[in-house]
Amino acid sequence: MGLSRYLPALVYPKGAPQKAAYFGHRMEGYQREIEPFWMSEVQTNSSGSVDVIEKAIDYIRRSGIKPRRIGAELAFLPVDAGNALRNAFAGSELVDALFVLERLRAVKHPEELKKLRIASEGVIDSMMAVIANHGPGTSKRELVEALRREETNRGLTFDYCLITAGANLNRAPSDVKWDKGDILSLDSGGNFQGYIGDLCRMAIHGEPDTELEDLLGEIEHIQRTAMKPIKAGAPGSVIYGTAEPLVQKSKHHNHMHFLAHGMGLVSHEAPRLTATGPVPYDAYDANRPLEAGMVVSVETTLQHPARGFIKLEDTVVVTDKSFEIYGEAGRGWNRGGTAARS
Repeated sequence: MGLSRYLPALVYPKGAPQKAAYFGHRMEGYQREIEPFWMSEVQTNSSGSVDVIEKAIDYIRRSGIKPRRIGAELAFLPVDAGNALRNAFAGSELVDALFVLERLRAVKHPEELKKLRIASEGVIDSMMAVIANHGPGTSKRELVEALRREETNRGLTFDYCLITAGANLNRAPSDVKWDKGDILSLDSGGNFQGYIGDLCRMAIHGEPDTELEDLLGEIEHIQRTAMKPIKAGAPGSVIYGTAEPLVQKSKHHNHMHFLAHGMGLVSHEAPRLTATGPVPYDAYDANRPLEAGMVVSVETTLQHPARGFIKLEDTVVVTDKSFEIYGEAGRGWNRGGTAARS
């Protein structure tokens, strides 16, 4: 904004939540009047990254806190604000708090799970509406725009949509048409009050042949097998341990891959289950027990050289004795244009 950027800052002294403080943009004062924030000190009178961090620094000094270490998620801290923080507390160590905060985000409270369910089911319902309401000849660009409207109308914030049509494996929105006989993949993220629903479903204009039924059936089998051992107390490695052998023995193994990752407020957050996924991090949780309230995205993808991109992605919540799927509808070949024909 202007010469800087929006930067909210939460100060949370270790072991002293009563001293927590929030510093934000002046426009947030309106929201504060309607829904007061929980922190004991709240200032919403800043406009940029340095002035907000200077207010946080002043508060830390006034509160009598003498930090030996200051933790911040460094990937989200602008250099100018970080330098101001370092200079103000030259005797303190500035460290990356990503891991600590990630651990706190890993296990969701029931209220957080409600939001994740709304997001996931909203994404699936939006996909089903788009598929049913669009006939042959609709472009990928038009389908993505329709999905954006459907998710928005359901109270979600549209984040993205990766889309393929026909045998083409390119997943960007374009003027490529979804024509009769073509398959379609919709992989979308919709956000509800900060929580992400990230799912993928398949569709076709017409009827799937035996090969397509078998291909999606194999992916569904891998998905279900990977989910089956999920429960609190089971090591995170059980998910890959059950899915990867099925991928390896598939006759399509050269074009197929499996992925499982934590999600919630952040796409690809804890639990971290693999060190070989598309987003680089270690497999910290692979040999640690899953906990009730953790949320895992489970996805199996086949990039078939002749039939196209075929994928299912599900949101799975770890429970004490098993698991629960959020947004389970539409797992088979959904027929395109059915609403237009009825």
